Amino acid sequence: MDITVIALALILFLVVFAIIQYNKLIRLNIQVDEGFSQIEVQLKRRADLIPNLVETVKGYATQEREVFERVVQARAASTTASTLPAVAAADGALTNALRGLLAVAEAYPDLKASTNFAELQLELANTENRIQAALRFYNGNIRENNNKVQQFPSNVIAGMYSFTPREFFEIEIPEMREAPQVSF
Repeated sequence: MDITVIALALILFLVVFAIIQYNKLIRLNIQVDEGFSQIEVQLKRRADLIPNLVETVKGYATQEREVFERVVQARAASTTASTLPAVAAADGALTNALRGLLAVAEAYPDLKASTNFAELQLELANTENRIQAALRFYNGNIRENNNKVQQFPSNVIAGMYSFTPREFFEIEIPEMREAPQVSF
């Protein structure tokens, strides 16, 4: 009788433990997906600002056609990317294209003095800050998820239910790691 009670208690403990670990892994996966969604929302917000910024700069710098085309192409690529590596690559290309656009703006004092351009630059800077916050949130959730998936004893449950480590959001080209400089 005593051994039966101990065995049942042990089984009950293991079942409850497994359920708790499984639920934690599910929660972490949902947080990771939420984090990626937040990144996509902010990248979309930035992509929506870009046409206004391009049109404002075009009004002052009509001979800079190549810069505008790079920005438009990078924006198009960023809006169609869906996987983590594709989103990271498109984000890096868009960041570089925006740097070129803002560098062109530096050569036109009338443009820099434009209220509309200043407001767009401020909005872009705010969006870049939001993107960075979303990236920190996402990568923090990835770190927590990966720790849980790889550490004992939760790795046993993770292995049973095919939970795997997830990829961090990283930009591979060092120059792309910096946010574009916005000056007023």
